[in-house]
Amino acid sequence: MLLSISLILILGMSMGWICQKIKLPSLLGMLVTGVVLGPYVLNFLDESILGISPELRKIALIIILTRAGLGLDLSGLKKIGRPAVLMCFVPASFEILGMILFAPKLMGITLLEAAVMGAVLAAVSPAVVVPRMVKLMEEGYGVKEGIPQLILAGASVDDVYVIVLFSTFVGMMQGEGASIIRFINIPVSIFLGIAIGLIVGVMLAYFFKKVHIRDTSKVLIILSISLLLVVIEDRLTTSITFSALIAIMFIGIGLQKKREVVAKRLSVKYGKLWVAAEVFLFVLVGATVNIGYLGKVGIKAIIVIVGALFFRMLGVFVCLLGTSLNRKERLFTMMAYTPKATVQAAIGGIPLALGLACGDIVLTVAVLAIVLTAPLGAFSIDLSYKSFLAKAVCR
Repeated sequence: MLLSISLILILGMSMGWICQKIKLPSLLGMLVTGVVLGPYVLNFLDESILGISPELRKIALIIILTRAGLGLDLSGLKKIGRPAVLMCFVPASFEILGMILFAPKLMGITLLEAAVMGAVLAAVSPAVVVPRMVKLMEEGYGVKEGIPQLILAGASVDDVYVIVLFSTFVGMMQGEGASIIRFINIPVSIFLGIAIGLIVGVMLAYFFKKVHIRDTSKVLIILSISLLLVVIEDRLTTSITFSALIAIMFIGIGLQKKREVVAKRLSVKYGKLWVAAEVFLFVLVGATVNIGYLGKVGIKAIIVIVGALFFRMLGVFVCLLGTSLNRKERLFTMMAYTPKATVQAAIGGIPLALGLACGDIVLTVAVLAIVLTAPLGAFSIDLSYKSFLAKAVCR
């Protein structure tokens, strides 16, 4: 395992640096590193680290979501209002609809199988989107209009919505039928996540005010609580649950509202943690990519993915109707809401593991979506934000 960790960090960072030098997103280099080191090419990564890969990727997500919460300015989000709510479910719904329209005709699958595939693909990747929106907020681009805040909030809730739909569609394929309680759980889990996160954040702010400890210790406390929330969510067997990832982001928001100075210092600490976490996240996502599948699906899968993405961008456009955003700002938001990576890597193999007839093709399309949209989405954001978004003037 030690050799695997060394290879992930050294080669991942090196390839990321090379990509940056040639004006490509660093995550592309990290993804390629994962593909090459992974079990489907050189097989240099130890089975033990691949076995805990989902947990390591989740830790990386926890780190960046907490950092996002610590730096998220809700004032810009409040100005947008209605579109912020719509972004949580409309684009994903449009993408699933696009998949249902295209996939049965092009790939010979049923409508329900297409719905399962659409639910796998419909989640936007917080691993790609969140660090870039945090960067935009730090540099002041689009902050006045609330664009990074809008995308950050939407991306977090979007994943919860899609995963619940995925579970429902898979249950229907297994003969369980559609459960009303599962759909009720979507808004409930979101609101419970927000409430739990804010309560914990406020309590931590009060604790840090009364008990003076080093910032590093504060980070460890927040990280431990975040991991505990994820474990609790995973082990809950009740019909009504809460979203741990949303709770984690709102811990940062709650802390920021009560102890802004501390939140800014902790955000810097989390930024340093993200340097290593980012490498592990994208290298390990790359390691899940079976390039042998990619040659089997052909051009039809690419057409299906592109068609579904068009529907997703149309959904974002609908959400932004009636806002004061100009054409470039709307186009940027539509592009920034397309990358796929983490959720697809996490749930793309579940239908195959359950023995569903569509399992093989769902996994293949999920992998292809990661390979296509993660680097392209990141590249679009990195290349366009300075010219498409206005920079806030510092006073």
